[in-house]
Amino acid sequence: MELVLIETSAGVMKITLNRPEVLNSFNAQMARELHAALERAASDRSVRAVVLTGAGRAFCAGQDLSEVPEPSGGAMIDLGATVRATYNPVIRAIRSLEVPVVCSVNGVAAGAGANLALACDIVLASEHASFIQSFAKVGLVPDSGGTFFLPRIVGLPRATALMMTGEKISALRAYEIGMVHRVCAADALDQETMTLAKELAAMPTRGLGLTKRALNASLTNDLESQLDLEADLQRDAGRTRDFVEGVSAFLEKRKPVFTGE
Repeated sequence: MELVLIETSAGVMKITLNRPEVLNSFNAQMARELHAALERAASDRSVRAVVLTGAGRAFCAGQDLSEVPEPSGGAMIDLGATVRATYNPVIRAIRSLEVPVVCSVNGVAAGAGANLALACDIVLASEHASFIQSFAKVGLVPDSGGTFFLPRIVGLPRATALMMTGEKISALRAYEIGMVHRVCAADALDQETMTLAKELAAMPTRGLGLTKRALNASLTNDLESQLDLEADLQRDAGRTRDFVEGVSAFLEKRKPVFTGE
């Protein structure tokens, strides 16, 4: 790992995009390393929450355009192949990771960087952060799940406007329209993020993972299918050790000790 930093403590894996000199913009190597870090989190049973953030003054400025080869000899480059190889695996890994993923947006989140944040479960943002769907400014289409998540978060008309105009919005405006769970003072963002992540890691994370599975399915299911899925997942949750511990703690009037099992 060179372009992604990993720290783990108290059940929380903190993943930091680490190309601060270019505002943590994506190149192929950073995308591969981020995907590998997420896979590591998925395979490590001691990891019960993940934090995703950026080094320096930005969260992620999207694709590093200097990494995109210029067309030559009349041949067009295949950006679709880039999306499939670079961004899609990362978004799928975040959504399939059955522990909470908290995004800590410490600065600008642009293009794929903005949509990377939207793919996470809970987003906290610095008061100085900003979000911009910058694709239209270079003649491209929003990717990294943006056309899927943003309309569902803010509504189709507002998502259309944000994507077609490329308007930059502040963290406060993002909070007002539902993109951000909480706006934090810049010097308190890291502490508030880690406090939340550690609280989530101490919760019954098997149940939280099943909740995430249900939420993922709700984006495409009809009501009958979702009701059936809820019953199936509730059966699974009722067989966990954390459910037994939660009920016992309630009856014994003590604080539960969850293990994520």
